[in-house]
Amino acid sequence: MKLTQNELERIADSAKLELSAEESQNYTQALQARLEQMEVLKQIEASQVEPTIDLLPLTNVFREDKVEKGLTKEQVFANAVEVENDCFKVPRII
Repeated sequence: MKLTQNELERIADSAKLELSAEESQNYTQALQARLEQMEVLKQIEASQVEPTIDLLPLTNVFREDKVEKGLTKEQVFANAVEVENDCFKVPRII
């Protein structure tokens, strides 16, 4: 696929980019090189390669959920500066 200067200008316009003539020429060459690399990848025969979902052969690494006893009210509010009606009392913001 050949990228033309007009196509690059259209892409730059869509992306709201203002490019100088030199930048436009440089980007055209750089994008054309990337497109040529993609063409090489299209030629690779991969029909016998199985698709992969994960790169590493990990299975479920999560621990089992266990119901455990929680903190008491006294433990929760032990370091609170102020408590009011079983809630943390903080300075008014607004």
